[in-house]
Amino acid sequence: MESKAYYSNQRRIRANQHIRELAATVQLHHKEFIQPLFVDESITKRTSIDTLNEINSDTIDTVLQQIESDIAKGITKFLLFPVPVSKTESDFNYDFATRVFRKIKATFGDAVWVAADVCLCSYTSHGHCGILNKAGNKVFNNESVKELAKYALQLAQAGADCIAPSDMMDGRIGAIRAKLDKHNLDDISIMSYSAKFSSQLYGPFRDACKSTPAMGSNLHDRKSYQSSPFNANDAILSTLRDINEGADIVMVKPALPYLDIITRLKQTTQHPLAAYHVSGEYQALELLAQNNIIDRSKAHIETWTSLKRGGADIIISYASRHAKQWIEEINF
Repeated sequence: MESKAYYSNQRRIRANQHIRELAATVQLHHKEFIQPLFVDESITKRTSIDTLNEINSDTIDTVLQQIESDIAKGITKFLLFPVPVSKTESDFNYDFATRVFRKIKATFGDAVWVAADVCLCSYTSHGHCGILNKAGNKVFNNESVKELAKYALQLAQAGADCIAPSDMMDGRIGAIRAKLDKHNLDDISIMSYSAKFSSQLYGPFRDACKSTPAMGSNLHDRKSYQSSPFNANDAILSTLRDINEGADIVMVKPALPYLDIITRLKQTTQHPLAAYHVSGEYQALELLAQNNIIDRSKAHIETWTSLKRGGADIIISYASRHAKQWIEEINF
């Protein structure tokens, strides 16, 4: 008797939305998203950021309004970037940043989770993420780490739920963890920018934070302390080091060009893994949508899906405040 050949007809699991939903291997949920916020001491009213569509720089008062609006849209997790009015090379004053966190926590309490970006790039006159030598051609690692730990402590004492160091100095996670623990702040988590690459995709963010390395500086870029796109192992080793020093969440930044790093890290560690879909990545989709080349929400959903499929547990996106609505509208 002739046997019948059986084969998988993949079109059957694509036949309609119901079976496509059942067969989906990736699920998005808005509670996995973090919304970045910018609070600028130099402004007196909410100001749009020209290079970031729909994203604003806020005052202390207007950021409370923004958070209230985001809560109504289902977003309760934030990554906050304080932008001080004064720039210097030493003796940094963190009073503005701490006022922002005290006001937010006094207003919303435990209804929100707010991570504090920790870096010196918005504070320094030269725009670099640490303290430079007199010649201005080298970042002092240890001196920078000491200052970053001091800043992190003040932010935690002001109410930050999480410290998110983005500076990429060696040893800063261990120093911050030790500083927090010494002051009985062992419940404050650390989300490390552990695999942060020297990238061309940060431009709009630097406009918002006023942190572009100064023209005429003897150190023209951040290649000496951010990971190289040509060295994947560096990003992996930096992440494992940060985990060993006490990081609770690790991060890959930017996201899409480094999906391979996201996947490798997910296979290497069980720590929660965040993917930061950075300003240049976000704005590229926004510009395409503005020119009717792509569908805006579908493009962001497709991007987020790729990050989840690659292994990300957490997504940091400038469009996070739309996540709940857009996810509910998915047509599988």
